[in-house]
Amino acid sequence: MHDETRLLAGGMVMLAIATGALVVVPYMTVRDVPPIEGLKPYTNEQLRGRRQYIANGCVYCHSQQPRSRNFAPDFERGWGRASVAGDYAYDTPHLLGTMRTGPDLLNIGARQPSEQWHLGHLYQPRAYVPGSVMPGYPYLFELKDKADTGDVEVHLPPGFAPAGKRVIALREARDLVAYLKALDRTYPVIPAPKAVRTVRTPEDPS
Repeated sequence: MHDETRLLAGGMVMLAIATGALVVVPYMTVRDVPPIEGLKPYTNEQLRGRRQYIANGCVYCHSQQPRSRNFAPDFERGWGRASVAGDYAYDTPHLLGTMRTGPDLLNIGARQPSEQWHLGHLYQPRAYVPGSVMPGYPYLFELKDKADTGDVEVHLPPGFAPAGKRVIALREARDLVAYLKALDRTYPVIPAPKAVRTVRTPEDPS
């Protein structure tokens, strides 16, 4: 009985230490990190698009955390500099991702600023990236015989547009594209100042 009590107590202590080291300390470290100069809050349209990004499972195949050159060739891939805590100041929840079935998207707004490209890519990815395994999202669009005033028509490459129909982006598609275009972390990051090491001499009274 005493051995079981000690085992249970030891397990609880180890759990508390692990929780403190992996959850509490990182949270206390980054919770008050201010946004970097150049980062703008999301607009209402972009926030709606962010919810579409989550609802459609984009985070399952795309990360939003380019890594340092010391760890991966993300910069050489054109994905941008390594991300820092301030890049996510307005993100709740954070969408760092753990899979890269597709490319990292933290800077997709800088790499691909075209609304038409994004809309067409959402409708039929293989029209823009041959061999892509990304699914299309046709339910974010409407097929019409004729575009109405105010409609945003998607101009697909030849051979991909439905015969005799117009592809019209619904608000959900436009919001999602607005969010993707907002993913631009190309502003400079000021490096932290290096610590200056002082060497005390025996004559130094301090």
